[in-house]
Amino acid sequence: MELFSSAKARRRAVLLVVGVVAGFGALYLALRRYAPFVFDQRELRLWVDSFGVLAPVVFTLLQTAQVVLAPIPGQVVAFVAGYLFGPVAGTVYSLVGVLLGSAIAFSLSKRYGRGFVEDMLTEDVVERFDGFVMRVGFPGLLAFVIVPGLPDDAICFLAGLTSWRLRTFMVAITIGRLPAYVLTVYAGGELASGRFAGAMALVGVVVVLSVVGYYKQEAVRDLVQRFSDLDRPL
Repeated sequence: MELFSSAKARRRAVLLVVGVVAGFGALYLALRRYAPFVFDQRELRLWVDSFGVLAPVVFTLLQTAQVVLAPIPGQVVAFVAGYLFGPVAGTVYSLVGVLLGSAIAFSLSKRYGRGFVEDMLTEDVVERFDGFVMRVGFPGLLAFVIVPGLPDDAICFLAGLTSWRLRTFMVAITIGRLPAYVLTVYAGGELASGRFAGAMALVGVVVVLSVVGYYKQEAVRDLVQRFSDLDRPL
């Protein structure tokens, strides 16, 4: 199976990877020149601590909002969280935020139904993933959300239209989303510590996986459904 459907799709993917990596590189150089204190761990920690409880709350709410409103990719917020708060606290704030957002999306769909979901999501996404959560079950959903670049935020809305219970859905989302967020938060922490090469290597891994996931959404969906069907009793 070919990774990309055409040479044009392959070129777009390569340009996207180069663009994202270049963006992170430009951010690093800008901070080095205009805000060098952020590369001193002690000074950075003092600066973050000066905001008290406000900084963690803001980042947690921002991560929550990106799930429901999707203005920016969640991994970007996770990277910033790792940069400012370190790998442990950054992971906690990011995961709490993304889980709150997932629960809100799921609950809103349960409350307001299909019309609300169709207003929130594009018609294309609804057509491709409508009923997906119900068909694949818990293992299938877990396998799906592990892969970065897939429309997992949209899946939170669509899952609310099923008979799934919130707590079951949240367990799958927690386990499935944790690896990518841990990796991205750790990359932010590496950059804050001045280990630019290590940070960019981790970012590159997440970006490549996200690009592959984005361009192979249907293939991943079909593969997950196929294995889910094998697990069902005849």
